[in-house]
Amino acid sequence: MKILIVDDEEIQCQLIKGFLEKQGYDVCYTSNPKEALEIFEKEPIWLVLVDQKMPELTGEELLAKLKEINPKVRAIMITAYGEVETAVKVMKLGADDFLEKPINLDDLLSRIKRLEQETFTNQEAEEVIQKLEEKKELPLKIIAESKQMKEVLSMVARVAKTPWPVLISGETGTGKELIARLIHLLSDRAQGPFIEVNCAAIPETLFESELFGHEKGAFTGATQSKRGRFELAHKGSIFLDEIGEMPLSIQPKLLRVLQESKIMRLGSEREKEVDVRVIAATNRDLKAMVEEGRFREDLYYRLNVFEIKIPPLRHRKEDIPALIEFFIKKYAFRPVKFSPEALNILIKYPYPGNVRELEHIIQRTVTLARGSLVTPEDLPEELKRFKATKLGPLEERLAQIEKEMILEALKKANWVQTKAADLLGISERVLRYKMAKHGLKKPSKGGN
Repeated sequence: MKILIVDDEEIQCQLIKGFLEKQGYDVCYTSNPKEALEIFEKEPIWLVLVDQKMPELTGEELLAKLKEINPKVRAIMITAYGEVETAVKVMKLGADDFLEKPINLDDLLSRIKRLEQETFTNQEAEEVIQKLEEKKELPLKIIAESKQMKEVLSMVARVAKTPWPVLISGETGTGKELIARLIHLLSDRAQGPFIEVNCAAIPETLFESELFGHEKGAFTGATQSKRGRFELAHKGSIFLDEIGEMPLSIQPKLLRVLQESKIMRLGSEREKEVDVRVIAATNRDLKAMVEEGRFREDLYYRLNVFEIKIPPLRHRKEDIPALIEFFIKKYAFRPVKFSPEALNILIKYPYPGNVRELEHIIQRTVTLARGSLVTPEDLPEELKRFKATKLGPLEERLAQIEKEMILEALKKANWVQTKAADLLGISERVLRYKMAKHGLKKPSKGGN
């Protein structure tokens, strides 16, 4: 994780270098922009600190050249002109942040650490997606174009290899089961069983038997012995979905399994050891249930060693275009395309049912649409009734900045979308959506 400082003020370079090296960073510097390009091509630089005003080559020009070599390099622009226009300009050029002189070193450090965490998160998310594509075992592709979902996958990458319980929380339809399966597939137990238990679907009288099994004659109708879900999950993982629905009477027995790794079948006097990784999920506030006396506090803390919170779809709208594309491929029996107007409605809709609701909307729409181009009139009634709120002044300004950034990247990449997406640090799929959203099209020959 090497840092390159490029500033024509050598004293400032030395000051920043000394400070960052005390924090444990590997740092090099130069006051010559052309020499910076030579260093950049030879060294594994992940972050550049670039002065905006330099002789021979401006900070903007240098950053553009660095981005051509490595579009993923992170950058902070150092400027003496900390105006809004300057900030917008450097961000459009691909800088992640900017700092005004004189530099506050603690402020610089906090910004570097934020970029460092984002870099690690993105790397871990990419590794998870790559491993997932290699395994090809999940029933649904994991979409992680948004920062929020990349953070989820980063957390998955770190906890999957541990033996500890995981609690997955999130609204109904956000994909908690998929994340549970992903944790199992990336763990050392991947070759073992993955046993699902829907706690909301089991009658209270049958709960103990379902989880821990029973012996012949344990109760009326028990004509033979039966293994419970924990025995079936031995050497694998058990997924306790909707754990908040588990009866209070069963919770102490689950707690004991978590503490002792032993179960006792109903009607038996002999304990059995089980080697099971517990993954639980809930759409309810378990902490509030603890305070209300409806969920055991000791069990809550035993389950909540690691908590992974799945954000609702309305908070990760960057994932929607990719999800739409995936569901079209899954359900369309003929070529189908959504108009920019229809896409705009789909993006703005709040999705109370989350990803599951989006899936059903796309399934219905591509099935019932008469033409190959889906327009707003083809969307389900709940979306037709939905009226998108008018953009406020700030949102309008941000939308305009986004449009300008995309247009500049497309021009710089000669309208090659793959290259433009790299320059912008987004996927080609998201770029295509944003081009449609802003009405950006490659100019015809002879056009501007």
